[in-house]
Amino acid sequence: MSELLPELPPEEIVTSSSAQYNLRILLSLRRIIRSVDLHSKKLNSSHNITTPQLVCLHSVSECEPATASRISREVHLSPSTVIGVLDRLESKKLIQRERSTVDRRVVHIWLTELGRKKIGETPSPLQDRLAESLSTIAEAEQAAIAEALDRVVVFMEAQNLEAAPILETGSLKVSPDSEFTEPKTK
Repeated sequence: MSELLPELPPEEIVTSSSAQYNLRILLSLRRIIRSVDLHSKKLNSSHNITTPQLVCLHSVSECEPATASRISREVHLSPSTVIGVLDRLESKKLIQRERSTVDRRVVHIWLTELGRKKIGETPSPLQDRLAESLSTIAEAEQAAIAEALDRVVVFMEAQNLEAAPILETGSLKVSPDSEFTEPKTK
């Protein structure tokens, strides 16, 4: 059979293989983004809280009393985005804010009892099946996955980008004449 195939120079083989992996990686990233978006919508409709709100709520819980700037660093959102999220959490009575008596520029943030209850009754901000699957594998493998994803972020030079609070996704169909289409579900 090798007689029928023309021999390609090594650099063309690498390019061909690289293009194939590029497409696989792109489609996998698109599927991941779509899944995250669907989970966020499900979380909002079933628990009346968005993924960014839940992530910020968890951040407040982990570092009480929290500050908006600390939450911003922890969840990789801009300070102005975090302030908007905190405003919505406060309007839902899930957090309370209080200006510091030592430094009036600092505002401390605490969970309310309702906020603690919300954390306890709300599923993980991570997509359910992913969270469940990750819990079944060894910690070393979980770390390897996290490190691989961190490398992808670095390769994309995206480490300084804000983690978008709301994903704007749609169909994976690029155009009517495109070969890229959304995968069919079973």
